[in-house]
Amino acid sequence: MGRGKIEIKKIENVNSRQVTFSKRRGGLLKKAKELSILCDAQVAVIIFSGTGKLYEFASSRMEQILARYSRNHERLELAVVDHAPNHQNEPTADIIALKDEIEKLHMVNRRMIGKELEGLSYNDLHNLEQQLTEGILSVKDRKEKVLREQLEKSKVQEKKVLEQNEALLDKIEELRRHARVTSNESRVFGSKEACSSSMLDCISEKEGLSDTSLRLGFSSVDICGKRKIDKVDETTNDN
Repeated sequence: MGRGKIEIKKIENVNSRQVTFSKRRGGLLKKAKELSILCDAQVAVIIFSGTGKLYEFASSRMEQILARYSRNHERLELAVVDHAPNHQNEPTADIIALKDEIEKLHMVNRRMIGKELEGLSYNDLHNLEQQLTEGILSVKDRKEKVLREQLEKSKVQEKKVLEQNEALLDKIEELRRHARVTSNESRVFGSKEACSSSMLDCISEKEGLSDTSLRLGFSSVDICGKRKIDKVDETTNDN
């Protein structure tokens, strides 16, 4: 009995598909090798499996066969282009219609700037005038809108600059207050040092008087009292 005919379609079962791929891949590579040997032909076979794995066979160097294929493929493409019928110089109806439409647009554009108005009727000129008026109004509205947007941006930038200036002024005032406080503290510290020096001089003077009074047999109170009396007498004599 002959083998049954196999329907050529994708094998849904993964294991069966993998087994079939391995068998047929081996048979294809074997046939390619036999063909290259029997017929002295350059044969190259490239196979990618469903998982992306590469299988290949080349009767000689694969790069050499691919380069030869590329050269022949380019020559075939050039030959097809050379023998293809040249329809580019024959304008089609679509091309003619597009050219007419472009020419009409150019004419409308020239008339919008006040050129080639000959041949227009009163109604055509009136319609053109309305279109120009509406266009001018639209341009003015857009110009005013852009101007307002620029003014708003300028106000925002001016506000930012003012805020930055105020912050700088506050910083300067804070630095000035700090400098005044530092100066006052320095003066207070200098006054304290002067008082301390005066007190030390007074104490030293008293200690010297005490030593003198002890050596002379007078009390320090008598000497201090005598100095006060002497100062009073000097004041009286001056008067």
